[in-house]
Amino acid sequence: MDAPERHLRLLTETIAAVNSTLDLEEVLHLVATKVADALGADACFVYLYDERGDELILRATHGTRAEDLTRRPRMRPGEGITGTAAAERAPIMIAQGADLDPRFKSFANLPEDEYESILAVPILAREKLAGALNVRTKNPREFTSDEVELLLAIADQVAQSIEHAKLYDQAQRRVDELEALARISEAVSESLYLEESLEAIVKTTMGAVGATGAALVLEDGNIAWPEGRPGKHAVRLPLRWKRRQIGELVCDRDTPFTDEDRALLASIAHHAAVALEHGRAVMRGVLAQEIHHRVKNNLQTVASLLRLQAHAPDVDARKALEDSVNRILAIAAVHEVLTEQREEEVELRDLVDRLRAMLVQGLAAGKSVEASLEPVSLGGNRATALALVFSELLQNALEHGGDRVRIELTRRDGDVVLTIADDGAGPDGSGAGTGLSIVRALVRDELRGSFDLLDDGGTRAEVVFPA
Repeated sequence: MDAPERHLRLLTETIAAVNSTLDLEEVLHLVATKVADALGADACFVYLYDERGDELILRATHGTRAEDLTRRPRMRPGEGITGTAAAERAPIMIAQGADLDPRFKSFANLPEDEYESILAVPILAREKLAGALNVRTKNPREFTSDEVELLLAIADQVAQSIEHAKLYDQAQRRVDELEALARISEAVSESLYLEESLEAIVKTTMGAVGATGAALVLEDGNIAWPEGRPGKHAVRLPLRWKRRQIGELVCDRDTPFTDEDRALLASIAHHAAVALEHGRAVMRGVLAQEIHHRVKNNLQTVASLLRLQAHAPDVDARKALEDSVNRILAIAAVHEVLTEQREEEVELRDLVDRLRAMLVQGLAAGKSVEASLEPVSLGGNRATALALVFSELLQNALEHGGDRVRIELTRRDGDVVLTIADDGAGPDGSGAGTGLSIVRALVRDELRGSFDLLDDGGTRAEVVFPA
């Protein structure tokens, strides 16, 4: 087989190989391997041109593993022998002592000085610089004009393959970005819970840009859903809503972020801002409805208590008013605990302790009041009923009982037990009195429990209801 025929076959095989895939990294690896094989060279180095940085970056090698390089060699067009070929848009061939040429550029982690000869050519796509490649031999070698033409022809065809692979890579990246944004939009629109939306945003962000860590930092400084770990590089993007910054999206990874990465993160940050405001608006609506509902119910309770007090026989007006004030304050204490804890349930230990302090301050002059309170949680409506029951019973003990009062809140066999005991005679327990009527009605109807008033060397009021 003569040289032209062999060169044509090598050209055909090389182009067929590099056109067999649209994956850019695979294309570049095949270029380096096939070009070295086609020209019988010991090494081949393929550089791609980064227009934004105006530099040639080594992307694939044959004879030296690019993956083993701690930092990819870079040069500007006009630097080094290969850079000069790229800048002049013309091949450069040196048969011997290439490392002695004044244009030679050495890299600490690239052993190019062990090669004697070099043939470098530009890679041009429609006369636009796309990269450069060179072949090297360890022994001196004069490349023939036919071999130079063969490498130029391969470079021309490789340029088209590289452009196609870049377009495919960009399209695939865009698909991935759109899928990531679609997942975030879906999470934001479907979830009524802010925490779920924020979790989905952070996790999708990490997957979309290959981050080592990500988090949303809210305007109050709280960090929502931190995931992963810090990286060598970090980017912070503001979350803006109606020209106001309401937080930041923070993302980390070990490699620098590209402009495409930042553009995607900016879109994610916009979605995160929408999710925050959407979630807050939902929560404000739910909270407003809940507050209206509770206020309505509690006002009805207050009205019922006042009516009951008004119909009681032999009422002391001043005493009735004081009792009503304490009942309203008991209801207010439940509201206060609910607001502070921001939960649907009330911690009874806190509630009982507040009510105890309030009543003792006005009624317990010279009396000893002890409390043993276990942690017990109860829903808001039932907590209101318990607050009224406790206030009535403790007020009775302080007004009519002895000098020592003991309060206990415990769990027993799945029930909650509230006990208020004193060392005095207390009320007679016959059922008379507005306060005890309120207690019995609330325990029976709201708490679904039982109430007993016992003579136990004093007076012992015990309320038992299911937890």
